[in-house]
Amino acid sequence: MRRSAFLVGCLCALAATVIWSGNFVVSRGLGEVFPPVRLALLRWATATVAILPFGLAAAVRQRALLRRHLGYVLVSALLGVSTFNTLIYIAGRHTEALNMALIATSTPVFLMTISALFLGERVTARAFAGAGVAVCGVVLLVTRGEPARLLELRFNPGDALMLLAALLFSIYSVLLRRRPAELDQGALLAATFALGAAGLVPWALWEAHGLPPGGAPVTPAVVGAVLYVGVMASVAAYFLWGRALEQAGPTAAGLIYYTLPLFSGLEAAVLLGEPMTWVHAVSGGLIVGGIALATLRRGS
Repeated sequence: MRRSAFLVGCLCALAATVIWSGNFVVSRGLGEVFPPVRLALLRWATATVAILPFGLAAAVRQRALLRRHLGYVLVSALLGVSTFNTLIYIAGRHTEALNMALIATSTPVFLMTISALFLGERVTARAFAGAGVAVCGVVLLVTRGEPARLLELRFNPGDALMLLAALLFSIYSVLLRRRPAELDQGALLAATFALGAAGLVPWALWEAHGLPPGGAPVTPAVVGAVLYVGVMASVAAYFLWGRALEQAGPTAAGLIYYTLPLFSGLEAAVLLGEPMTWVHAVSGGLIVGGIALATLRRGS
C-alpha cells in the first residue's frame, strides 16, 4: 500500500469521525424531540434525498450491476442503514451515556478481528498495543478521570443493543472493504440509503402505534439538526468512511475511530459550554499516541 494512499485514507477516517462526533452532540437534542425509529427514518430519508443529485445518475447507469449484486446491496443497507444507527438511538433511551461510550470502544476491536478472519488483514502486536493505549485514553475520558466509576456501572438491555450496533457497524465496514470493484461508490450509497430508509418504514409504523398522536415542532434548530444528521453524518461521513476503508484498511480506520469521544467532548465544550479539564488533555494524548503507535510505519 502506497504511503500517500494510506495517508489519504487516514485523513478520510479522521474527517468521518469528526463529523460523527458532532452527530452525537446533535442527536442528543433530537432524541428528545423524535422517537428513535422515527428519527432514524427521518435521517435516512433526508440522506436519500441529499445523495440523489450525486448518486442517482450513477445508480441508473449501473442498475444492471446493482441487480447482479442485489444480495450484497441489501445486506449493506440492512446493517449499515436500517439497523445500526437505529439500535444506537434505541439504546440511548435505556442506558447511560457512559455505558454507550465504553461499549463503543469495542468497534475497532471487532473491526480488527473480523478483518483478520475474513479479509486476511494482518493485525500486528503493535496494532493491538496501540489499541490498548487508545482504549485507556477513552476510558479515562468517559469516566472523567475517575476510573472507579466503572465499579458503579449497571448493565441493562440497552447495553446489549449498543454492543450489537458496534458489531453490525464493523460487519458493514468490512463489507464496504469488499465492495465489487466495478460498482461505483456513489451508486452503492444511493441504493443502500434508499433501501435502508425503505426498510425502516414498517418499523416506524409499528413504533407509532404505541405513541400519542401529534408531531414534533418544526423549528429552525430542529430543521438544521435533521439536515446535519441526514447530510453531514450520513452522506458525507459514509462517503469518507468508504474511502478510508479502501485506502487505509479497516484496522487503521478503526483505530482512528477511537478519537470520536475526544472530538465529541471538544464539540460539547464549544457548543454546549461543558468544561474542559486536564482529563481531556491526558486522554487525548493517550488516544493519539495509541493510534500513532499502531499505525507507525504502515503503508511503506
